[in-house]
Amino acid sequence: QVQLVESGGGLVQPGGSLRLSCTASGFTLHYYSIGWFRQAPGKEREGVSCISSSNVSTYYLDSVKGRFAISRDRAFKSVSLEMNSLKPEDTAVYYCYARAGAEYWGQGTQVTVSS
Repeated sequence: QVQLVESGGGLVQPGGSLRLSCTASGFTLHYYSIGWFRQAPGKEREGVSCISSSNVSTYYLDSVKGRFAISRDRAFKSVSLEMNSLKPEDTAVYYCYARAGAEYWGQGTQVTVSS
């Protein structure tokens, strides 16, 4: 079965860190551009970060620059989002998205930043 699976979400205190992973099942992420999106309650889904298929280009939402880092493993099976100095406004469901002609979305993982 071809799918993307996110993991690594959870509850963390402000200032803490989490590492999200997006793992491909049934295919590899080679040639795919990968994006992380998030959606908070009552808000529209927004793009947080992405990495090009060549790993040359990355993008970060202004509010996460310097705190989040996206990376791809050498086996092209997963993409990670390292999140540091987390803030309550980072609370959302985080989704992984892969595109290379075909498009795939993961089911989402909840990130809650609260004391």
